[in-house]
Amino acid sequence: MRSSLHRSGDDLADRRAEYAEAYAKAGDTAAAADLMAQAVERAPDWLLGRVRWGEFLAEAGETEAASAVFRQALAQNEADPYGISLKLARLGAEPVPDAPSPSFVAGLFDQYADGFEDALVRRLEYRVPDLLFDLVARAAPGARFAAALDLGCGTGLMGERLKPLCDRLDGIDLSAGMLEKARRKRLYDTLLEGDILAAPRLGDSSYDLVTAADVLTYLGDLRPVFAHAASLQDAGGWLAFSTERAEDDAGFVLRPSLRYAHSVDYLEAALQDAGYAVVNRSAETLRRDRGEAIAGTLIVARKR
Repeated sequence: MRSSLHRSGDDLADRRAEYAEAYAKAGDTAAAADLMAQAVERAPDWLLGRVRWGEFLAEAGETEAASAVFRQALAQNEADPYGISLKLARLGAEPVPDAPSPSFVAGLFDQYADGFEDALVRRLEYRVPDLLFDLVARAAPGARFAAALDLGCGTGLMGERLKPLCDRLDGIDLSAGMLEKARRKRLYDTLLEGDILAAPRLGDSSYDLVTAADVLTYLGDLRPVFAHAASLQDAGGWLAFSTERAEDDAGFVLRPSLRYAHSVDYLEAALQDAGYAVVNRSAETLRRDRGEAIAGTLIVARKR
């Protein structure tokens, strides 16, 4: 979220912010923080400028100062469109939240909607839709689903795999930009903009398949998600999802990427509490991030 993309309205503040970005790119985050402080002094209502100031302080090792600046930014806008609660948690200044703010997640994906598929599939070697589809096919060979729900459907990458197996396919996502991309593919019978916990039950019927491909990495506590999915399904319904993998007994952790990772023990316990039994589980590389392979867990479960 570069300051050059979000101007302050003050020309001098903007120039100082641009210099700050240049210093940060060169590795001098202390100088970057000082310049951004000057920019925010000239434009005190500039929320993103204050967030960048806090980020530079954090990168310079000024944890207490960064935390104070982040708290000022959060007070400016409690909707938290820049994920400040996550940044405070990463600094150890606040507990890890169960989930980020919806406005942060929506803004993040709106920003990347145009180049999302190219960046994810071609450059980051994203594999989740194919891996999850294969796991579902092995758990329920030859199955056809009367109604499926794609949680966090994004641009429809998972929907492309699901459509041939489903009489009805619905999707829900927080990002209007992502939904517009999905709508153009004409895969889904209905598309709803909203939090996945707001996904409605299918009238007098139920979904016999619910998927969440690379969605739950943006949530910490998954128990509400599993409970809500169970409320949308009758006994025998299938639930298929992916998560980034945390160490055993870790529960869920917030990573430097500001994504969450979940341990297998946590996932299995949360599924059991929601009334699901694990049918298939697979450890896979989900994609690459900054040159590193991201380890993940894929699970197909069935409602008891």
